[in-house]
Amino acid sequence: MSRLACLLICAALVTPAYAGLFDDLEARRQIAELRAELKQTQEALTRRVDGATQNQLDFSNQAETLRTSVARLTGQIEVLSNSLDAAHKRQQDFYVDLDNRLRKLEAVATTATAPAEAKSDPQAEMRDYEIALGHFRTGKFRESQTSFESFIAQHAKSGLLPNAHYWLGSSLYQQKQYAKAATIFAQVAATWPTDPRTPDALLAQANALLEVKDDKGAIAVLETLVEKYPASSAAETARARLKALAPKKRR
Repeated sequence: MSRLACLLICAALVTPAYAGLFDDLEARRQIAELRAELKQTQEALTRRVDGATQNQLDFSNQAETLRTSVARLTGQIEVLSNSLDAAHKRQQDFYVDLDNRLRKLEAVATTATAPAEAKSDPQAEMRDYEIALGHFRTGKFRESQTSFESFIAQHAKSGLLPNAHYWLGSSLYQQKQYAKAATIFAQVAATWPTDPRTPDALLAQANALLEVKDDKGAIAVLETLVEKYPASSAAETARARLKALAPKKRR
């Protein structure tokens, strides 16, 4: 066999081996590329999942913070509402207690002066007064107004008339009938200037005038209160109120 023939036979045998080797390398390259692409995809997916998880955690934290804030504000509102109700109740109790003490003083004074004219029916008078005051004490201001108006009409000579007028004005005030309330309070001061209830009536009249935006009228009443009843507790409140209203007085 010639040398050329041998070379041709060897080339024929080697070519398929090189071809197989080439195919194997190409497959490995493609696999490597696919693995790299898969890794990148997995990393990107992991980052997206981590980001979504973090966002969910942030949202949960924000929601929990908001719930806590809402609960705190709700609690504060409830506390303030209870405090306001309690203050209103204390104010009513204070005035009712003051009224009871004033009535006792009036009873003593009436006994000491020994009035010549006896009351027609003292039990009925006290009963009607207590009913009217009971309505006010329980917040039934419309009923309280009606009862005190009836008391004033039926017991025109009662020693409790200053108190009855004061509570009538207070009943009107609680119903936001400020103009009518101011008129009744002014009547107390004009009719019974020496009665222990008068300083409180003047202060209440000023409050009612402020509610109807009559600042000048309220200032005049407060000044009268301080001038005529300087030692009363109502006068102390009036002085503080006048300081607050001083800018309006200069207008």
